[in-house]
Amino acid sequence: MTPEAHPNPNTPHDTHEDLHEDPHANDAAPYGGGDPYADYRTGDFPFTELVDLADRRLGAGVVAANDEFFAQRENLLVRERAVFDPERFGHKGKIMDGWETRRRRGADAGHPFPAADDHDWAIVRLGAPGVVRGIVVDTAHFRGNYPQRISVQATSLDGSPSPEALLAPGVTWEELVPPTPVRGHAANGFTVTSGRRHTHLRLRLHPDGGVARLRVHGEVVPDPEWLELLGTIDLLSVLNGGTCDDASDRFYSSPTQIILPGTSRKMDDGWENRRRRVRDTNDWVRFRLAAQGLVRAVEIDTAYLKGNSAGWIALHGRDGESGESGENGEWTELIPRTRLQPDTPHRFVLPAPAVVTHVRLDAFPDGGVARMRLHGSLTEAGAAELRSRYENGTA
Repeated sequence: MTPEAHPNPNTPHDTHEDLHEDPHANDAAPYGGGDPYADYRTGDFPFTELVDLADRRLGAGVVAANDEFFAQRENLLVRERAVFDPERFGHKGKIMDGWETRRRRGADAGHPFPAADDHDWAIVRLGAPGVVRGIVVDTAHFRGNYPQRISVQATSLDGSPSPEALLAPGVTWEELVPPTPVRGHAANGFTVTSGRRHTHLRLRLHPDGGVARLRVHGEVVPDPEWLELLGTIDLLSVLNGGTCDDASDRFYSSPTQIILPGTSRKMDDGWENRRRRVRDTNDWVRFRLAAQGLVRAVEIDTAYLKGNSAGWIALHGRDGESGESGENGEWTELIPRTRLQPDTPHRFVLPAPAVVTHVRLDAFPDGGVARMRLHGSLTEAGAAELRSRYENGTA
């Protein structure tokens, strides 16, 4: 297959031959009461540390589907995990928290099964166009009504194309995941190796069935012309290509949430670590800007973190990878150790603009931060690097 894309090795799946012998090999047991997630099959997918390009908070949406008879397509991108209510039925049947199509039929009584190439589809607009590194197709609670196989295609159309434009004959769709068996009531992970920048995905169900959630993890590649027109931007925002490199602790929530757009809506919509008990240590999170930038001001918000915000913070920056010769790669102080107030936005004007490619936020001794913004602009070198990545369509 080209480009090569494989299911994550932590997600067992059957071969085509296995399915031919037993098409129900991947079924989950019928719900027997109690916790519906007790027999849920999950996996460890390293790519889920990357931002979800299909996050509704970034502006993603399901723009079209050929069928949503039993359950609406928009459920695919709901942030929370799928809910199952065994008693909930409607006029069309069991109400499922996901996207579910009707049962496909063949051409006539002599051919009751759907044809080999029959499938249902839904088109997803990525909230932040970029390079897809991994996909999770979650079939939670779809135990005997999940698709036998799925496939995923992607395309790149800038602007705000209509469903008709996306489905036009001249649009080229690249295959990220070929038709591949999936398991019912499970997280099915797929590593993607395309490396190209995409704006839309098409999830296909072979031949029909239901999917609870879709996650599309990758790296944002913003349009450099748009960033140049804006002038001063948030150099750290996920939407502008910022990423979380590493963190000391992810116990309660992902540090990537610190650089999401907008303000947090509740306590777990930021970064919160566990209580640190080892003296003379502290928690930290390290970020990489989309490209080299000139930082002039910083915002740090502790919204909704009232009894568990960071006590003090410090911010350091560096220009280049650590370990390079000369001044590049060395951490320099941008904000000295400073007391934070709970549930409060804080603004810091730097004494002099700082040229950086990475920043490290230290929390003393521990505690949470809801959002952080780095206000500034790309340097000439940073803009040139980003423009090259954008025009080449790779990262």
